[in-house]
Amino acid sequence: MAHTTRRGRTALVAVIGGALLLGGCGTGGSHDKKVDLHALLPEAVRKSGVLTVGASFTAAPVVYRNDRNEPDGLDPHLAEKLGEVLGIRLEFQDAGAFANVLPGLMNRQYDVAMSGITDTREREEGLDKDGKPTGPGVDFVDYFMAGIGIAVDKGNPQNVTDIDHLCGHTVVVKKGTTHDDLVQRQTKVCEHQSKPLKLVETDTDTAALDKLKGQADAFITDYPKAQYAAQTVDNGNAFQIGGPQIQPRPFGIALRKDDAALRDVLMRAMNRLITDGTYDQVLSDHNLAVGAIQNSVINGST
Repeated sequence: MAHTTRRGRTALVAVIGGALLLGGCGTGGSHDKKVDLHALLPEAVRKSGVLTVGASFTAAPVVYRNDRNEPDGLDPHLAEKLGEVLGIRLEFQDAGAFANVLPGLMNRQYDVAMSGITDTREREEGLDKDGKPTGPGVDFVDYFMAGIGIAVDKGNPQNVTDIDHLCGHTVVVKKGTTHDDLVQRQTKVCEHQSKPLKLVETDTDTAALDKLKGQADAFITDYPKAQYAAQTVDNGNAFQIGGPQIQPRPFGIALRKDDAALRDVLMRAMNRLITDGTYDQVLSDHNLAVGAIQNSVINGST
């Protein structure tokens, strides 16, 4: 039997999960290497030489501040490489809590948002968790695949291994995330089963992990973040992953709908990083190669 590469496995999972990263609007073949991507940037960005990026530094290993108080993680590292390809500097700005990131983008506080943001149809179309319109929505340049992870106490004493096992337990999530929406929906399911689910919301992963050490039985988050917590908190002795990765979806750089030119050049730049091997090296540096995609596309969740 032929071996499947990590990227090939991720692409297969993406197709199964509905995130068709291989079938969207992508470009990045060898002919694209000759194109001057800097010249395709909007004039204002070319003149300033800077693209501002909104982020919440609360999500190691994707985006956080290191011990020198500098932006670190997968997103800042990829952004640095994108800047090299585009001939500009990508400058991160702190949006505070994750729930502030997309509103800040829509209020034009920065040019793009890159903060481990899951590309969803609701975000693309500007819908709330109940499907009601809230605004124009955003576009995404997808660059990574991540599923849902469940962090639990070491030994998993409550035997929480999937979403259905959350009923009857206290669950912590970060406010404004897709995980928050997921657990809120599951709360209604648990009510019908007469096994109430208590939802606890926090603004940061650190606060969520503090809750997991105390009153919470599970922390629902992106799988890379759950894995990172299991490996690093108390030298790996505090938490573990409860069950396999669930519902893999793409992370994307978020842009306003009226920034199509910038969106398209960012996608081309990301594909250039994928083609020349820089992308794989960045993911490897952060132990995140399992989330590699074959090519960047626009709005890959739909």
